[in-house]
Amino acid sequence: MSIVISLSPEVEAQLREKAAQQGRDVEIVAAELLSNVLELEAQDTKEAIKGIQRGLDDFEAGRFRSFDAFAQEQRRKHHLPVDSRPTAITS
Repeated sequence: MSIVISLSPEVEAQLREKAAQQGRDVEIVAAELLSNVLELEAQDTKEAIKGIQRGLDDFEAGRFRSFDAFAQEQRRKHHLPVDSRPTAITS
């Protein structure tokens, strides 16, 4: 299958430079780059879905904590004041 895409002059120059550095055809380098990006995106999606599923499983099993407990831990961890209401800024 053949797909035609338009690249900005900057991206085209980068692609041509990469192909020249590798001593390879620009079309092959472009196809490999696109393939790699699509594969990484699919992996990221799978990992995100697994993480969400783990969270749902934990919730269903009763392994969770309140937002207040989470917020308290984050305040301690990052040395934030207990009363984190915004203060007025005066000039």
